[in-house]
Amino acid sequence: MRWAFSFSFFALLALHLPGGMVYAQGPQAPLALLGGDTVRGIASPSAAKSVEIGDFYLHQGKYKAALSRYQEALTTDPHYAPAYRELGRVYEKMGERKKALAAYRKYLDELPSAQDARDAKSIHKAIARLER
Repeated sequence: MRWAFSFSFFALLALHLPGGMVYAQGPQAPLALLGGDTVRGIASPSAAKSVEIGDFYLHQGKYKAALSRYQEALTTDPHYAPAYRELGRVYEKMGERKKALAAYRKYLDELPSAQDARDAKSIHKAIARLER
């Protein structure tokens, strides 16, 4: 009886040790391979999520907060076209015409097809407005 209690106790203890569950789940990939931030120890949000949060700030008129979220999205995925589109919008709201123009042009360059770029009428209108 004592033996069964001791075995159960040590088995339970082994599962609750910091390294105990890692062996049960198998080896884990290093944080750097998962796109995580090694300083903070958490994974970065996806580019789409960063743009979504940036949109929230933009609609509230918090342009600097929106700008940082769009830049974060581009750090996560430098080819994510919607982040360039929204970056152009926030720069335009902030009065940064040249930066807005560059962001809109980059948006058109990053679209998956030439047809998508031709169909982006609102962006073409914004470019024409900024070039005047």
